[in-house]
Amino acid sequence: MTNTMPEIEGEGMPQAQREVTVRNRNGLHARPAAAFVKLASRFHAEILVSRDDLEVNGKSIMGVLMLAAEPGALLTIRAVGEDAERAVAALVGLVAEDEGEPDPFEDSDGLEDAIP
Repeated sequence: MTNTMPEIEGEGMPQAQREVTVRNRNGLHARPAAAFVKLASRFHAEILVSRDDLEVNGKSIMGVLMLAAEPGALLTIRAVGEDAERAVAALVGLVAEDEGEPDPFEDSDGLEDAIP
């Protein structure tokens, strides 16, 4: 499926692009995607995120969720604008960190002893 957004306008504007691997053990699901969009929205730069042949607006929660980026997925983050370098660096840092979310299948509530 190809869904390419129009090229970012910005000839002569600062640009930045980096690849990053999703480290969150649950992938870029709702909570980390929302954090990504919230962070991206702080920057003036236009931001695109791509995975394989799908490229989306990095400031759109629906777009970021459409990437269906599971753990280990390789994303490309691209920005154009006065704060492009800072935006890409911040977003790469967010995607590259494992947020330490609990494993939903890990039994840590002690109930295993209560089940006969």
